[in-house]
Amino acid sequence: MRYASIHGDGGSATPSSSSSVGEGTEAGTYTTSRAPSRAGSFSRYGMAGATLAKPDYSSYKLVVAMVGLPARGKSYLSNRLQRYLRWLEYDVKVFNVGQLRRAKARDKLRETGVKANHTAAFFDNSNAQAAKDRENLAEECLENLITWLKEGGNVGIHDATNSNRARRKKLYDRIAREPGLKIVFLESVCTDPAVIAANIAVKVSSGDPDYDGIPKEEAEKDFRARIKTYEENYEELGQTKDEEKLSYCKIIDVGKQVVINKIDGYLESRVAFYLMNLHLTPRAIFLTRHGESQYNVEGKIGGDAELSLRGKKYAAALPKLINDNIGKDVPLTVWTSTLRRTIETAAGLPYTKLTWKSLDELDAGVCDGMTYEEIEAAYPEDYEARDNDKYNYRYQGGESYRDVVVRLEPVIMELERQANILLVCHQAVIRCLYAYLHGLSQDELPYIKIPLHTVIKLTPKAFGCEETRYALPIEAVDTFRPRPVGAPVKEPEPEDYISPSQMPPEAVARMKEREAAMNKEAEGKSATK
Repeated sequence: MRYASIHGDGGSATPSSSSSVGEGTEAGTYTTSRAPSRAGSFSRYGMAGATLAKPDYSSYKLVVAMVGLPARGKSYLSNRLQRYLRWLEYDVKVFNVGQLRRAKARDKLRETGVKANHTAAFFDNSNAQAAKDRENLAEECLENLITWLKEGGNVGIHDATNSNRARRKKLYDRIAREPGLKIVFLESVCTDPAVIAANIAVKVSSGDPDYDGIPKEEAEKDFRARIKTYEENYEELGQTKDEEKLSYCKIIDVGKQVVINKIDGYLESRVAFYLMNLHLTPRAIFLTRHGESQYNVEGKIGGDAELSLRGKKYAAALPKLINDNIGKDVPLTVWTSTLRRTIETAAGLPYTKLTWKSLDELDAGVCDGMTYEEIEAAYPEDYEARDNDKYNYRYQGGESYRDVVVRLEPVIMELERQANILLVCHQAVIRCLYAYLHGLSQDELPYIKIPLHTVIKLTPKAFGCEETRYALPIEAVDTFRPRPVGAPVKEPEPEDYISPSQMPPEAVARMKEREAAMNKEAEGKSATK
């Protein structure tokens, strides 16, 4: 069977066979991945370029209600799920009850000058007023979520402990009154003391406003006391006949075991399958483009060109760079596309290799093998349309960035399952993967700078990915095309409902700056009263 070419932003292919580039799984040999691929699905759409509309997900209305004790990874799971579904263009928002509580505390401080006491005593079950306040916060957060879904959202994540059957029944009964809304419970159970201790350490050192200005040892003692109060009232999900009727996923020790109960529906099944692939094993993901190709030198997009002389130097230098930064005898698997330039680049790497047709470059269709100047002259309307909406524009007879995202979903699922991986592929493909791993928007994705002869090392962390770039001193052409002047720019999503423990350090710093400014304003008002 033959597949149509898959090529585009910085590289392409002529028609190629679906068979593997060599068989076997020994180090240095190739085998074709058995994971599903849609690489050929978008290859020929007729001969008119088009700007695609966003998929219509308006009928999808799902509440994901988190369940679990503090420091068990609920916010980690909710934010990973949000990142994945947003990458697929679902409208997703996390409604974190703790963040709502802190926001109300800030408002109270600003208005009255009185700082709320949210130590472990606030979470004590014997504190009747605090218990009532916590219940009201959970209900208000849920009402905010429902309103947001009615206004057009697709998936609202209720990030709270929801740690007893009475609370979960309230949630279920409230959603049941809303036509078209469905609810799935997602419980995070953690039995590993080391993981719990690590989660607690992240919580008390992440810039969480609950412990702002409190010594770490004191903050940890208080947080452990808070956990103990929750443990006294905790009821595990699915332990009664009534709860056996609920739709739920139970994630035990972040992926070591997954329990699925009464999951039906397309979106719910997609959520469950994604969660089944997550794990916390420390690992590194290396991303690199192929070495500079002859088409890069000539300014052409697409093709299945060989490496240039400088590209071959990069291929020769790559094994040492990877070995120096992953360590001796550390297992690593290399994934390449089926195109010649990625296979040549990876040839000297002494690791098991897999070829993925899904990793082939974006298909430039009729523009394959042309320079951008030639495209502007031959197809001026298409050239302008792509500049106006690069993510959604589909080349005549080719692909859009959205099409590439769709065919990369199986790669993402497999990537989540793996340990150390090196992907040698192409500019557009790496942009899509990088946007997923960093939680970047569709608007940002087509303008991520991925230079040649550079290895990007991403280390998954609680807040996302820690990044290091290694640029080898081997010259290469610059294939980056910046966002055109005047092209529309969308505002980034707010961080208001994201738990501080799940924020990258720079976001925590911005949050603390806002907190300090608001506290100073509140203290000033209090002093004038």
